Amino acid sequence: MLNFLLFIPLIGIFVLFCIPSQNKIFLKQVSLFFASLTFIFSLFLWLFFDKSVGSFQYVSKIFWLPFLNINLHLGLDGVSLFFFILTTLLIYICLLASWNSIHHDIKYYLIFFLLMEFFLISVFCVLDLLLFYIFFECVLIPMFFIIGIWGSRERKIRAAYFFFFFTLFGSVLMLLAIIYIYYQTGTTNFEILLTTNFSKTEQLILWIAFFLSFASKVPMIPFHVWLPEAHVEASTTGSVILAGILLKLGTYGLLRFLFPLFPFACFYYAPLVYSLSVVGILYSSITAIRQSDFKRIIAYTSIAHMNLVIVGLFSFHMISIEGAILQSISHGFVSSALFLIIGVVYDRFHVRTIKYYGGLTHIMPLYAFLFLFFTLANIGFPGTSSFVGEFLILLGSFNVNIPITIFSSISMILGGCYSLWLFNRVAYGNLKIQYLNTFFFDLSKREIYYFSPLFLCTLFFGIYPEIFLDYIHLSTQLNMTYINI
Repeated sequence: MLNFLLFIPLIGIFVLFCIPSQNKIFLKQVSLFFASLTFIFSLFLWLFFDKSVGSFQYVSKIFWLPFLNINLHLGLDGVSLFFFILTTLLIYICLLASWNSIHHDIKYYLIFFLLMEFFLISVFCVLDLLLFYIFFECVLIPMFFIIGIWGSRERKIRAAYFFFFFTLFGSVLMLLAIIYIYYQTGTTNFEILLTTNFSKTEQLILWIAFFLSFASKVPMIPFHVWLPEAHVEASTTGSVILAGILLKLGTYGLLRFLFPLFPFACFYYAPLVYSLSVVGILYSSITAIRQSDFKRIIAYTSIAHMNLVIVGLFSFHMISIEGAILQSISHGFVSSALFLIIGVVYDRFHVRTIKYYGGLTHIMPLYAFLFLFFTLANIGFPGTSSFVGEFLILLGSFNVNIPITIFSSISMILGGCYSLWLFNRVAYGNLKIQYLNTFFFDLSKREIYYFSPLFLCTLFFGIYPEIFLDYIHLSTQLNMTYINI
C-alpha cells in the first residue's frame, strides 16, 4: 500500500506534464484529484493499522543499490503514521486554497506541490538513513521555487535563499555522519542500525552532525533567522506547508534517529538542548508581541511552539514524548489554519499590516468566529488539540526538570498576550474603510470546505485525544526502550 501511495503523486505529475498550460481549470482539477486520492488512501493506512503492535507496519523493500546494501526500505509506525496523514491532508487543502490566488505558471506550481508531497511522505516512511537524507534534502527544491517564484513580495528571492542555505548548512554535516556510519557498519538500514552500539565518543560527534540538521528545521536558536523571512515572503500555501509540515521534519528526525541511535549523547547534551529551547520559547514569544505583520506574528509563535515540543522530547519521559508528538500534529492543524486565515483577508485586501485592519466582526462574522477558535487553540485553550499536547509536555517535564517546566509554561502566558491582542485589533473596533477597499464579504463555500477539516480535527483532537494516543503509545514505548539502553 505504501508503494502505491508513493506513486500516486508521481502519476499526477506525469499527467500534469501532458496537459497544455492553457487549460488552467483542468490542471487544477487533475492536481486536486490526485491530492485527494492520496489523502483518502492514506486514511486506509490508519484504518488497517494494528495499534497493538509497536513495530513498523506496511513494510516493503525495493532494491536500489543492492551491491552497496542500500535499498528503498519503507514502513510506518505509530509515530510516523499521523505525520504521513497530516502531509496528505495539508497538500490537498493547499491546492484547494490556492484555486483563485495563483495566476501565473499554474502548471508548474501544481507540479511542484505534488513533487513536494512525494518527497514529504517518503521522508516519513523511509527506513534507510541515506534515502531519508536524500528525500529530506529534496524537499528544499520545490519549496525553494514555491517561495522564490510564487512569493507575495519583493524580497521573496532573498527569503528563498535564506531558507535554502540555512537548512542545507546543517544537513551537509549529517551526510558526512551517514557516510561514516556506512563505513563503520556496512549498511544504512535503520532497523539494522538499531542493533549497533556506537562508542560514547562516536555518539557525541555523530549526534552534533545530526542535531544541527534537525535543529535548523525546527528551528531552534540561533538557526531561526530564516523562518520569519520565509513566511512573510511566501504565498499563503507556502506558509502552510512550512509551518504545518516542514517544521515537523526536525522533531520527527530527532525522535526517529537521534534517540534510538545515540542515546548516551542525547542525555549528555540534554542541558544544552533545554537551554536553547527555553531561550527560543521566551525570545520568540516576546518578539511576536512587537510585530506589526500578520505572518511574522504567527511565524514567531511557530518557533515558540516547536521549541516547546523539543522540551517535551528531551524530557525523556513517556508522557512528555507522547505530548510532543501530539503537539506537533496539533501545530500542523492550528498554524496552518492561522496562515489560511491570514490568506483570506490578504486575497481580499492585499495587505498584511495589522494597523490597517479593524472591525472585521461586523462584516465577516464567520471569519471572526474561525479566527477566534484557532486563536484560542493557538494559546492552548482547554477543549482544543493544543491544550492536550502542551499539558502532557509540561506534565512529563515536571517530573524531570521543574525549573525548565516553569520557564516553558511562561510561553502559554505570553501566547495569550500576543494571540488575543492580535485578534482584538483585527476583529473589534471601527472598520477602517479609509485603508481597505469596499469588497467586504464573508467566507466563500470553497474557504469553508478547506477550513472544515482543520476545525473538526482541532476540536475532536482536543475532546477525544485517546484515539490518537492508542496508536502512538506502543511505538513511543519502543523508542523509549532504546533510550533507556
